[in-house]
Amino acid sequence: MNTIIYWSPFISNVGTIKSTINSAISFKKFYNNNIRIKIINVCGEWDNYKDIIKKNNIELINLTFNYINYLPKNGFIKSRISYLLIFFISFIPLLKLMKNENKSFFVAHLITSLPIFLSLFFNLKTKLVLRISGYPKLHFLRKKFWVFAAKKISLITCPTEELRENLFKLNIFDHKKINFLPDAIINVRDIPYKKKEIINLPTKKKFFLSVGRLTKQKNYTYLINEIFDYLKQHNQYDLIILGEGEERKNLTNIINKKGMSNRIFLLGHVTNQYYFMKNAKALILSSLWEEVGFVIVESALCNLLVVSSDCNNGPKEFLSNGKAGYLFKNNEKDALKKTIFQIQNDNFKKKVLAKKNSLKYTRFRHFKCFKEILGI
Repeated sequence: MNTIIYWSPFISNVGTIKSTINSAISFKKFYNNNIRIKIINVCGEWDNYKDIIKKNNIELINLTFNYINYLPKNGFIKSRISYLLIFFISFIPLLKLMKNENKSFFVAHLITSLPIFLSLFFNLKTKLVLRISGYPKLHFLRKKFWVFAAKKISLITCPTEELRENLFKLNIFDHKKINFLPDAIINVRDIPYKKKEIINLPTKKKFFLSVGRLTKQKNYTYLINEIFDYLKQHNQYDLIILGEGEERKNLTNIINKKGMSNRIFLLGHVTNQYYFMKNAKALILSSLWEEVGFVIVESALCNLLVVSSDCNNGPKEFLSNGKAGYLFKNNEKDALKKTIFQIQNDNFKKKVLAKKNSLKYTRFRHFKCFKEILGI
């Protein structure tokens, strides 16, 4: 019997949660019954998802004990401290697990250094599948680590073709191991119901929408500064931002200084963003870097026009270099502002192509592609 084990420890609400659980569900739903799917609950991070995991007959492996609430989370330094704690606390338990599951596919999504390290220095028979997202920052130590471990990694998956080509150029891994694998972002059946749910909006005006954690990566300071002039000139529009994070206080101060507290709304994390997507004029993604950008895919499926920075790695590829949406120069002053002013009312062709592209990221398409990569 084939076994797939997912290692995806997280300390905050990230898109990888959705891609991991949807990937696991896709195999249980579309594969025959002769497969075991397991998710490792490293520090209690998967406790809130126990119901959906159990409902889909996925096994949850409690690796150590529940300590996620004690881990520092906000900011680069604090998150790195948490990753180190997870590394050392999980070291022995994960080694024992990987020895026991010696014929399994071990899919490493986050904090991948630990399973790679164990595979490198111990005689393990698990087939390690490394999922690389975004363009990796290859400092000297990481590059050397990857070079030493390259032969121990069975397969590598990338969420974009661009990232796959970039990894080819690095010449660290055997090119045959590197595969394009669209994330399992969309459960098509859920969206129509979620779009129908009535949610009280903070404004009765038309609005632009942005969705993502309030972090430096999402570049919301740039977004607010760029859209300011447009909102002043177009009183019929507001901006709604969905997401939570360490930048909230800073962003709130910027909004207040601009006198836009009744025009730009920080609504925090919401469980259903599809109702907002259904009613918005356009989604704006101002990120400094992205994979594909889960919110881009979901917005496209909801027929929402997408306006995105041309950052690495995924938005340009998903938006077909501007044919399926609007692209602006990443983090360049006035670039987003000019793009917003250029948006036309008739964007039918862009929306159709974007929706077509979004269908690559369904659970079923992910399953078919991943099954072929694993050769099962």
